[in-house]
Amino acid sequence: MEIGIYTFADVPAGKPEWAGQRLRNLVAEMKLADEVGLDVFAVGEHHRADYAVSSPAVALAAGAAVTKRIKLSSAVSVLSSDDPVRLFQQFATVDGISNGRAEIMAGRGSFIESYPLFGYDLEDYDSLFAEKLDLLMKLRDGNNITWDGKLRPSLVNAGIYPRPEQKKMPIWIAVGGTPESVVRAATLDLPMALAIIGGDPRRFAPFFQLYRETYQKLGRDPSKATLSLNMHGFVSTTTAHAKNVYFAAHTEVMNRIGRERGWPAQGRQHFEAAAGPIGNLIVGDPEHVAARIIELHKIFGNQRILIQMAIGTVPHDEQLKAIELLGTKVVPIVKEALK
Repeated sequence: MEIGIYTFADVPAGKPEWAGQRLRNLVAEMKLADEVGLDVFAVGEHHRADYAVSSPAVALAAGAAVTKRIKLSSAVSVLSSDDPVRLFQQFATVDGISNGRAEIMAGRGSFIESYPLFGYDLEDYDSLFAEKLDLLMKLRDGNNITWDGKLRPSLVNAGIYPRPEQKKMPIWIAVGGTPESVVRAATLDLPMALAIIGGDPRRFAPFFQLYRETYQKLGRDPSKATLSLNMHGFVSTTTAHAKNVYFAAHTEVMNRIGRERGWPAQGRQHFEAAAGPIGNLIVGDPEHVAARIIELHKIFGNQRILIQMAIGTVPHDEQLKAIELLGTKVVPIVKEALK
């Protein structure tokens, strides 16, 4: 199983001027993740003052220049409000710089700021994603594209350059837990990443089962399905320290987003429950984190897990230590157990 991290490159709320330093820290985190043996580093796209990355490909290109083996992915690229041609070209560029390590994780995004920002109507929310995903897959599968679009101009024998280093650059579909999105990913034979940011993770297991059932109905081997869990978590030398570092940063972010969406406020009691045996947070010392990853694998049979550790105002030095522990302590335990 592949183990990695994803991040939105948070900056403190109300301090967008910190973005430059956060981006420099991000490159250092990618470099260290590669050095300690993590499999994947993924960067999300946002267009808000509390996040530093609006273009994952640019950030990943910087990471590609200082890494050697780690896979570099978006998490996610907001495909609905982007242009598939430019997105493909940008990631083909990352793929060239990294010698074939780029991946696109496409989604509709957890916020809607990018839609009016780039002139898209939210009434076309579903149609935009479906049409642009269709084009993105055609761009991946060949050159000299002829394609008819309704919400994006059509293409006639269009050459798309540069081409990726990889013969077939991976395109993942990120879903938040709707059956329709799961069925689409399986039908299109695209690997799927499921984000779990609340509740008992076990209640999401049917989505993986639905994917495999759909996959099998189409004549494919369900054991070949490629599925990822994307979850929140943190690792430190002791479970107590991991919780103390992660609690304030995680709770501030979730409550800030919650105020926008009408969620109830969270406190320490809620955090402790979420970090418990059936919670959605993977927080603790290396042995505890490894045990949770192994347990989740038994439930889901996933081929990959990505953990969001640098949330909110987690200090950079703590994040670097967490990356080191994840790579040098957690990964060996998990991979030995899952041989």
